[in-house]
Amino acid sequence: MSTPPTSTAQIRLDDWLAHCERLHPKEIDMGLARMHQMRDRLGLHFDVPVVMVAGTNGKGSTCAMLEAIALQAGYRVGLYQKPHLVHFQERCRVGGAPVEAESLLAHFEAIEAARGELALTYFEFTTLAIMRRLAAEPLDLVILEVGLGGRLDAVNAIDADCSVITSIDLDHTEYLGPDRESVGREKAHIMRAGRPVIVSDPLPPASIAAYAAEVGADLRQLGRDFSYSGDRQQWNWVGRSKRFSGMAYPALRGVNQLLNASGVLAVFEALHQRLPISAQAVRTGLALVELPGRFQVVPGQPMLVLDVAHNPHAVAALAQNLDQMGFFPHTHAVFGAMADKDLATILGRIAPLVDSWHFTDLPLPRAATAAALAQAFETERTAGRLRCPQALAMAQHANPMEALQAAAADAEPADRILAFGSFHTVGGVLAHGVPRLTAGRAPTARPQLD
Repeated sequence: MSTPPTSTAQIRLDDWLAHCERLHPKEIDMGLARMHQMRDRLGLHFDVPVVMVAGTNGKGSTCAMLEAIALQAGYRVGLYQKPHLVHFQERCRVGGAPVEAESLLAHFEAIEAARGELALTYFEFTTLAIMRRLAAEPLDLVILEVGLGGRLDAVNAIDADCSVITSIDLDHTEYLGPDRESVGREKAHIMRAGRPVIVSDPLPPASIAAYAAEVGADLRQLGRDFSYSGDRQQWNWVGRSKRFSGMAYPALRGVNQLLNASGVLAVFEALHQRLPISAQAVRTGLALVELPGRFQVVPGQPMLVLDVAHNPHAVAALAQNLDQMGFFPHTHAVFGAMADKDLATILGRIAPLVDSWHFTDLPLPRAATAAALAQAFETERTAGRLRCPQALAMAQHANPMEALQAAAADAEPADRILAFGSFHTVGGVLAHGVPRLTAGRAPTARPQLD
């Protein structure tokens, strides 16, 4: 992870981002009318294959694996991913690395000149600037990660040559609907007629297939059009016309990574005439792929685990991953989240594994305060809805780094610290690089669960 920004270009980029935040009265104002106007004014388009990735969880991992394999195949790749952990320019990657802040400035200026009196949201303005930056590059493949939705998401102003829908679960229900069927239909709108759409959710909502039939998309679904199998050492993948056998597991950790990797291979099968990929590129790409903050394990005493799991589905997967790591005397959690998340369910799914909590404030208005998080936890515990250790400890902190330092001071060398929740929680921990922790306590006995 890079060091904090100090360059003049970074300061100017931060000024542009502050300007974007002031333009529109709403932080989120979903709709494509403004994006379509700006796309046409700018003449924004891509002459190379575009892969668009939507879903509730697994988008970042899918994008990272797509990028890694394509790079190993010798292609020049542009990737728009979000949100960032530390620096905004992490959102725009070319050739496998974030672009320089300086290279984005002209594109912010072009958006400002073209918008006239149009009040763009922060996400619309920054999306347009990054897309224009990517369109200026000689690329072979463009990968676009969708934000919280699909149908009305700013990224959907571009037509994808291949769409991917990862796992579907409840999140942002105020925008996407109250159930998986509603969420699935919103995500499904990234499909285009006659073009492939890859669905890597093993039990997708019926609304996805229904929309594919409605628009005439080429639906390719896990378990029907492609599948995977494996043992503890290796795994295999079979598609409509291709297969890969005896592959090592992806470098990304976690119980759902084979689902994501299977969807990625289905993308390359669908695009094989325009982007042929060798088996060696697949093997090497999966072996080298990296994605900070997704079940990222940092060795040390204590060990540090970083994960941006911030909804019940992702936290359930995180809990399963933690459970499979083996024995640790104590687990200390650093947790910060947005106020609109399903905190009760999130806490309930992870609480049995946590011996002490360090709740943290986050630097944005949508975030729950550390005090509010502690109150939510206490409410659930008092009501008997949490199964947690008897000798549970709790503390509140002003920022994630302060919380991490306090957790390390409380920890024993053989313990682990889990920093999870919002991207701002993990980003706050990584703001000055990947921490190398030193425990503050000698070993003691582990508290027992109720």
